[in-house]
Amino acid sequence: MNDMSMLYAGVPIKTGSRSMGLKLIVVGFLALLMTVPALFVWDLVNERTRRASDVLKEVSSHVGGQQTFLGPTLAIPYSIPSQKASEPGRHGLYIVFPATASATVRTSTEERHRSLFKVPVFQADLKFDAKFDLSGVPAAAPQGSELDWDRAEIVVGMSDARGALSDALLTMDGKTSTMTPAAIAQDISIGRGENGGAKLTLLGDRAGIVARPGAQFDVTASLRFSGAQRIALLPYGKTTHLSMQGDWRNPGFDGGFLPVSRTLTGTGFTAEWSIPFIARGVRAEGRSDSITGFDATAPGVSFIEVADPYQSVDRSLKYVLLFLGLVFLSYFIFEATTGKRVHPAQYVLVGVAQIIFYLLLLSFAERIGFDYGFLLAGSATVLLLSINAGWVFSSRVQAVRALVIFTLLYALIYTMLRLEDNALLVGAIASFAAVAAAMYFTRRIDWYSSVPSSGSPGQSQSTPAPGVNL
Repeated sequence: MNDMSMLYAGVPIKTGSRSMGLKLIVVGFLALLMTVPALFVWDLVNERTRRASDVLKEVSSHVGGQQTFLGPTLAIPYSIPSQKASEPGRHGLYIVFPATASATVRTSTEERHRSLFKVPVFQADLKFDAKFDLSGVPAAAPQGSELDWDRAEIVVGMSDARGALSDALLTMDGKTSTMTPAAIAQDISIGRGENGGAKLTLLGDRAGIVARPGAQFDVTASLRFSGAQRIALLPYGKTTHLSMQGDWRNPGFDGGFLPVSRTLTGTGFTAEWSIPFIARGVRAEGRSDSITGFDATAPGVSFIEVADPYQSVDRSLKYVLLFLGLVFLSYFIFEATTGKRVHPAQYVLVGVAQIIFYLLLLSFAERIGFDYGFLLAGSATVLLLSINAGWVFSSRVQAVRALVIFTLLYALIYTMLRLEDNALLVGAIASFAAVAAAMYFTRRIDWYSSVPSSGSPGQSQSTPAPGVNL
């Protein structure tokens, strides 16, 4: 047999040719296959993300980490005598919150660098005002308990005392004193979970002079602390007003309550919270274990990076199959409309170029940010794919067409990543439009016809494929 033909049931079959339909299936399979190396890139992104998280923890350990503060609160030790001589008595801490509380926080931030990683750290000046009214106290003391008013302390709390930048000052009864570690308790649990969950370190100052049943007095506390990522304040008064301002341009407001007003500018932010007693979910007074879960009510501000490079690259990898499919589909349309045969190996090279695009994007984004990283990596890849189209199809016209199409495609991917909530809608519409375009440009193809062999005798490379009407 010549022409590499064979007889099957008396019908000649050409083994050296394939139908256009089969070629499209092969191209689709190759696009799916190329998602496998994309998984390795995804694993690399996750590894860099974990490394960034480790750096964050390392830097945070030196500046105090995420800080949560408790304003001036009255803590009174109590004891419950034993009913039996053979059993010891019980002891505990009775907490009384101020009737009204007002706190002002001013933050200044900077980014600490470790290698390629950045960690936002802050310095905060905090001022707490509290008005106590002890009328009716104690109203929720355990039965049979005896409160030791002489050992009562005004306490303030913080997540990590290592973030202290200066002494904590307390003004009470017209006198200002330096707070020291609380004598009646080293810490207090405010969270749920094993071992009490979140805990606060307590600083205290003796309040025995003014803290008596029925007394009314005012207290002011001033602190200066550092931390990283987030600062939060517990609503320490029955009614609490909180105002915060800082120079971070991209704050994230979170926690148990959102601000009632906020202003964002190019130089920073201001925000105010007003938390009524009924909303905070904690009694005005009670045993120290009665404030379990108090941390869930703390309004806070997170100092976040809007354009986190690892998060952005990770999101772009979620569209890798769509990305590969559209590029491969574009090459297939070029192949079908020009009659130039493209080997599957050339499709693989195109796919490899797109996988390397993600590596370039990751490496550039770490250094110059995601936006500029996408511009550089995308431009280089689009230029390479366009030049490759010119080489494969031996036509400058196809190279220009590829340049336009791939530029629009990469612009679409970037737009999808920036739209966030509407990314799925835009991606679905773009995919529908791409398939519609493929249907239009291949509408005259005889899908049962064979793909022409490149350089076969009597056929020019620019000759259209059989069944294609240009």
